[in-house]
Amino acid sequence: MSITLEHIDKSFGAFQALHGIDLDIPDGELIGLLGPSGSGKTTLLRIIAGLESADGGRILFHGEDVTRRHVRERRVGFVFQHYALFRHMTVAQNIAFGLDVLPRKQRPSAAEIRKRVGNLLEMVQLSHLADRFPAQLSGGQKQRIALARALAMQPQVLLLDEPFGALDARVRKDLRRWLRSLHDELNFTSVFVTHDQEEALELSDRVVVMSAGRIEQVDTPEALYAKPGSRFVFDFLGHVNVLHGELAGDRLASGDAWVRLPEAATASGEAQLYLRPHEVRLQLSAVDHAQLPLQVEAINLIGAEVRLELRPCGWQCDTLWEIGITHAEYHSWQPRRGDRCFAVPDVGHLFIADQAQPQTLYWG
Repeated sequence: MSITLEHIDKSFGAFQALHGIDLDIPDGELIGLLGPSGSGKTTLLRIIAGLESADGGRILFHGEDVTRRHVRERRVGFVFQHYALFRHMTVAQNIAFGLDVLPRKQRPSAAEIRKRVGNLLEMVQLSHLADRFPAQLSGGQKQRIALARALAMQPQVLLLDEPFGALDARVRKDLRRWLRSLHDELNFTSVFVTHDQEEALELSDRVVVMSAGRIEQVDTPEALYAKPGSRFVFDFLGHVNVLHGELAGDRLASGDAWVRLPEAATASGEAQLYLRPHEVRLQLSAVDHAQLPLQVEAINLIGAEVRLELRPCGWQCDTLWEIGITHAEYHSWQPRRGDRCFAVPDVGHLFIADQAQPQTLYWG
């Protein structure tokens, strides 16, 4: 079931939550709505579901206008962050609830409901828990039951509002893999809300990045990371190291720090050079094309690489820099807090004045 949103507006009193949202979601796509709190992503999800009404615009399911249709008529499954399971009902009863309360003419037979519940329990790999109550389940099991309950109604569209937000990191990762596998098997159209960049990039066919009620960019995870369309997208998709300075010709400088660009810029004045942690190296001395002095503030040995937090020395920067080195480099160098070193950029992204699109630069 494809979804088309045309010029969707929504206000709550004087606050405008959504500004003219246009979005096409093809049949069978798993799409993530990504953005900080207050960006409008949950409001947009609830408008698609019919739980909120838009002030303007249209919503089409497979080309059919459903803007004024009640939530019950949209055949939408909704999974909430905090499960919303009935504590006094067993797992099987929770899954069957939506079917049991249908009007008599629409309600399947008791045998059909039992069969559908059994199939769903097998699908979510929890058949052995059919007679348990929610209080006897783990968080990951509760979320799978909430998903099974949504699927019991055979929805045309599945909507998920921060479905893994209440779970610990390992369970979230396992459930992401499971949901992606389930989506590929059943091929339903899904839209989920998250503020977790890793979750959106790992799970989605495409990611919709939202800010202040507007769509900043829509793209595949690979394209989104490779070519962010704005400073906001760049800042939001993981940590980025920034050199704010004055640009003159091929040189960007701030205090004691400077970088010589591979080619002269077409403009001069204020500019920012964005460097992702994996696009920059650390050395004990400066190089011909860059002098970026830093001081080690913290060392994190957890993970596949050693992550260093570094404070700029002799130049202004509002945040600490983060750069990763290999464990072999760490054991060879043995950095300690307070040590001085220099960043060496390999790839950079230059924003000049008010330009929205960055220029990607390569050294070497």
